[in-house]
Amino acid sequence: MIREVAIIAPGAMGSAVARRLLEHGIRVTTLLEGRSAESRKRAEDAGMIGVEPNRLVEADIMLSIVPPAQALPLAETIAPLLKQSPRKPVFVDCNAVSVETVVQVAGVIEASGAPFADAGIIGGPPVPGGVGPTFYISGRPAPELDALNGVGLHAVVMEGPIGTASALKMSYAGITKGLTGIAAAMILAASRAGATTSLHKELGVSQAQLLQRFGKSLPDMYPKAYRWVAEMREIAAFAGDDPASARLYEALADFYETIADDYEGSQAKTKAIDDFLHS
Repeated sequence: MIREVAIIAPGAMGSAVARRLLEHGIRVTTLLEGRSAESRKRAEDAGMIGVEPNRLVEADIMLSIVPPAQALPLAETIAPLLKQSPRKPVFVDCNAVSVETVVQVAGVIEASGAPFADAGIIGGPPVPGGVGPTFYISGRPAPELDALNGVGLHAVVMEGPIGTASALKMSYAGITKGLTGIAAAMILAASRAGATTSLHKELGVSQAQLLQRFGKSLPDMYPKAYRWVAEMREIAAFAGDDPASARLYEALADFYETIADDYEGSQAKTKAIDDFLHS
């Protein structure tokens, strides 16, 4: 039975997952030391309980939901606490990282004696009245985590070792976020060449579903672009056995970096995309 879940950290996804768990009677703890005022407010609004690091290991399940670059450092921070504790919660890495990275994270956690599961989250943060994202979970403890379905989350247990869920996440994000990046790049190229009106008209005729999708996915991408930079690099690592594919996602990482800089700066690029979408 799940009574308590520790979630690190209280970002948009982590806090929304916490709220869903709390609605189903689960106590949720987190770390707030060193977090921004915005993160603390998110945690408070979600009903998360800020605790000392050594208190986190008293949970039944520990969910790591952090930016990709923080997945391994977080595991290295938590592992000594897990090693010292007689209680070993299931540590679930829910981050958008490559198979290689999640195997590294697993090695760090399993050396502490704690069970480790690999999870890929597909979908946005859960909202009231909605189903929420799907947690695809692989690794030896995955069957135990089917219990998450009884506390408000949607979990799918996958057959396969650690890395199976991350491979799915990398593949899915590579398609969906890759398509968003390619669309943005070509809209900007059309804008520079004075072809946006014709492009919009042709997409409306021959690719109406894509145009409708871009109307939502492109504006939604702007504030997230800075996070997608590291995710594209993880996907590049995932595709590393195919050098051409790896270069494609390294280039998308660079592209999203320019969008992130633009969004925090002049917003010339995002305005050009918005002008296209509303033309």
